[in-house]
Amino acid sequence: MVRRGCQQNFVWFCRAGRPVKKRELEVGTRFTLKASREDLGEGLMAYILGIETSCDETSAAIVADGTRVLADVVASQIELHQRYGGVVPELASRQHLENLPVVVEAALQESGIRLGDVGAVAVTYGPGLIGALLVGVSFAKAVALARQVPLVAVHHTVAHAYGCWLEYGGLPLPAVCLIVSGGHTSLLYWQSHEHLRILGTTRDDAAGEAFDKVARLLGLPYPGGAALERLARQGDPAAIRFPRAWLEPASLDFSFSGIKTSVSNYLKAHPDASRADVAASFQAAVVDVLVGKTIMAARQEQVRSIVLAGGVAANSHLRQRLAAAAGESAFAFFAPRPEFCTDNAAMVASAGFYRLQRGQVAGLNLEASSCPVLEI
Repeated sequence: MVRRGCQQNFVWFCRAGRPVKKRELEVGTRFTLKASREDLGEGLMAYILGIETSCDETSAAIVADGTRVLADVVASQIELHQRYGGVVPELASRQHLENLPVVVEAALQESGIRLGDVGAVAVTYGPGLIGALLVGVSFAKAVALARQVPLVAVHHTVAHAYGCWLEYGGLPLPAVCLIVSGGHTSLLYWQSHEHLRILGTTRDDAAGEAFDKVARLLGLPYPGGAALERLARQGDPAAIRFPRAWLEPASLDFSFSGIKTSVSNYLKAHPDASRADVAASFQAAVVDVLVGKTIMAARQEQVRSIVLAGGVAANSHLRQRLAAAAGESAFAFFAPRPEFCTDNAAMVASAGFYRLQRGQVAGLNLEASSCPVLEI
């Protein structure tokens, strides 16, 4: 049953085409997704319905030919989770249940596409919060079954790489891709749509998780990453020498639990320290490692370009540092606009399009997974 009193907990974005009227996005509105079998015709594979519910943002998108975003609608739950200082998984799942039919209908209206025109449904099946993922996967399976169209399972980390692909309508491959967010920090070698492999990943906390936890130590509001970046602009990045976890000499893995502990210990020992200096010094330490390992990976793999994606890719200091380092080493650098850095269904639909081209279709027995093996 829809709770009508929670509309203030959501921020709605429409990223393509005309603005969606507020009345079309009321949480209490019920929509029926209908299309007749006669609506199915030729060339349906061009339009992909993407669904994203891996964490606290409910998103649906329509993408044509893997590169053209006709609609990308996101319902954010930031206001709902702010009072708790972080995402509450059970609450996130319940809000996905309420929001998903609404954002799908909004995406269809925004794109001008009928559900019967959709040629496939692409959905994030993991990694992420298992309850949140279950909502999206179940909805996607229902639509695919009802419309008799292919279901495509998309790995969330791979989807982030396609956020950058959408931004530029393609990328010069091969590339090294740094995916950095609240739940993931990974280096990928992206040779083609058929070949993508992991070069390194986090051994403990992801970079975005470290940003959020340090922000909380500094008394900053949720979401902490953006608040910490704003505070860091007022501080001296050289004021405090926090440790850089480089691990083994040739390792492309990451570790950010140690720096989080170091910041905690520093604040206990120096309760009157400048919060801005702590924020700036912490950010500089994390970015040093992210940039250094990305450049090392790009040289090792002899790629043409470096791609930055994921929620933390919206951090301006990281973007500037990595762009400069890539230029100094003669690598092309690509990063999506901030709205394609955070979780969205357009990137899921784009990744799904290219999986569909290779015939990689999931069955209706598809299961959500909080930590699936990356397969390409």
